Parts: sequence; C-alpha cells; structure tokens
Amino acid sequence: MELSWMVGLAFVLDLVLGDNRQLPHPVRWIGSAATWMERRVRPRITHQKRAGCLTTLILVGGTYGTAWSLLAGLKAIDASLHFVMETMLLYTTLSTRGLYDESRPVLLHLRAGNLDNARESLRWIVGRDTRHLDRKETVRATVETVAENTVDGVIAPLFYACIGGAPLALAYKCANTLDSMFGYRNERYREFGWASARLDDAANWLPARLGGPLLAMSAWVVGLNARNAWRTMWRDGHKHLSPNAGIPEAAVAGALNVQLGGAQSYRGQWVEKPAIGTNLKALETEDIARSHRLLFAASALTLLSFLAVRTTMMIHSTN
Repeated sequence: MELSWMVGLAFVLDLVLGDNRQLPHPVRWIGSAATWMERRVRPRITHQKRAGCLTTLILVGGTYGTAWSLLAGLKAIDASLHFVMETMLLYTTLSTRGLYDESRPVLLHLRAGNLDNARESLRWIVGRDTRHLDRKETVRATVETVAENTVDGVIAPLFYACIGGAPLALAYKCANTLDSMFGYRNERYREFGWASARLDDAANWLPARLGGPLLAMSAWVVGLNARNAWRTMWRDGHKHLSPNAGIPEAAVAGALNVQLGGAQSYRGQWVEKPAIGTNLKALETEDIARSHRLLFAASALTLLSFLAVRTTMMIHSTN
C-alpha cells in the first residue's frame, strides 16, 4: 500500500507544481548523459546500430540501477527518507500539468488572434515545422501532441510506477527521452537511434492500448463524443506510422469529431501521414481546450483505475 500512497502523492504534486524549473529533474540529467554518451560511443563503434544498442542499454539500465540503489540505501537508513525521495522521483516522471502548461500558450495566442506567437509556442513542443502553419493546422498539431503525450507523459509512467515504483518509471522515461533524441528516420539517426525507437515502441505498446479506452471513457466524463471516440479508436488506431501513437490520437479525434493526421513537414521534408478520424466538423481553437479536458480526465481516471487494480491484486495475494 505504501507505493500506492507515493504514486497518489506524486500525482498531486505534478498537478500543483508542474515541471518546476527550479527543481533538479532526472529527465534533464538523462538528456545530458545521452548527449555525452553519443559523443563518445559513436566514434569508437563504427557499426552504428550496435553503438545505439549499447548507448540505450547503458543509459536505461543505469537509470534503473541508480534509482534502485539510491532508494534501497535510503530505506536502510530511514523509511521516511525513502518515502519522500521515491515520491519526489515519481513526481518527476509525470507530466499532466507540464503538458497543459506547454500547450496552453498556443491556445491563448490563438484566442487573441496572434497566429505568429501561437506558431512560436507550438515550435517548442512539436518536432514538425511550424513557420507556415495556418490556424487550423496549428490547432491540429497541438491536439495531436496533447493526445500522444497523454500516453507518454501520464498513462505510461503511471503504469510502470504502479508495477515497479520509481526505478521502473524512470527507466521508462529514459527510454522515452532517448527516442525523442535519437529516434529519427534520417541519415544521422536511422541506425544509431534504432534501439531507442524500438524500445520505446515496446514500452508504450500496452500503455497505449490501455490509454485509448481510458481516453474514450474520459470523453463521456467531460461531455464529449464518447461513442465516436470508441468507434474511431477501433477503426483508425492502427493507421498511424507509429505502432502506438495512433490509438490515443484516434480516441481524441473521435471525441472531438475532427480529423487528425495528414501531410506534415519535418525539418524541411514532407511526411504523408494517414488521416485519423472523420471530419464531422472543422478544427477550431477551442478543440485545444477540449483536449485539455480530456487530458485531465484521462489522467485522473488512469490513476484511480491503476491503483484500484493494484490494491485488488495485493488483497488477493495476501489471502
């Protein structure tokens, strides 16, 4: 039961504090370590796929081992110190408030009629080119980002936290961070980033398939089109280039009665992505606000569902 309390408190801390830049953050340390490793491993191992595998193995394994050792040491010294530290580490793996805070400026700029500022705010949270996006495409990109990162930033970390505490949740965040840094299909990272991209796909496989139904149920909670969310998720969830991202995007597209996907530019190269959802209505600025409602509802529903399952399993295991 102690871990359940820690996960719950971490969730509340995330909602209250968000991504506090004043606090040390393991994900930033992981990013720095990944950059350091890349610079040293690439020149020494000419086979780039092997170099990427080694980098991924060392960083993900090292993250888990470091967190586990730290918490085991603190538990041997003082149980209260262990409780506080694991709660804080779990807090750093969650991004409900952070995702809201990062995407909300796009909404506010669009409401004010300032498309240029909206594009600039969007540029910080997406990988695609934003300079020439019109209002509708800016909304589309923001909604897609909120949908996909509801799994990456909330549902998956909660899933691994409930299974293996902070060490496993941090190992997941490490894999996810490496994918965001190295998982590009370009000349530089096609081979080196292969391992991190495949590991992230594997780590997100089950959370994404749990996240889709949770988002569809959340649509009912917040008064959006839950029936269409279910229908679109089953019909279009497999269409995305990613094996996982299409499921939450399809659920959100259905809930909002809009169409996501389509051609997008990444670093000057156009990528044709399948359309997800049915264009029952045109995308509008307030769809970003609606995606935020889905984000918060799905986050809370995920926490309650996972903790309920964990508690039930613990009760059965003690009987």
